[in-house]
Amino acid sequence: MADFWRKSILLTLVTFLTACGLATTRPKLEMRMAQSAFVAAKAAEAQTMAPGLYRKAEFYYLKAKSSYKRKYFNKAKQYAILSKKFSEKAEYVSIRKKALENL
Repeated sequence: MADFWRKSILLTLVTFLTACGLATTRPKLEMRMAQSAFVAAKAAEAQTMAPGLYRKAEFYYLKAKSSYKRKYFNKAKQYAILSKKFSEKAEYVSIRKKALENL
């Protein structure tokens, strides 16, 4: 009888864990948007004009890529969104500083 309960609990646990894994989708759009924003910030020379924001963007972008590779898709999505946010801020600050220097 104890063997039956052990198997039942194991089967329930495996079913639950499988269902949770299938419910999570890959954050392809968020990863692509983070990549595009990061490349745009780099093209705007944000690493020299807004180094603090650029470093944060790079840090979160690398964390997003690492989490995605390890199949931690929820974390990858969060990091990608943060990377996009800091990349866009860095790009904006960089472009603004360049424009102010040319006045």
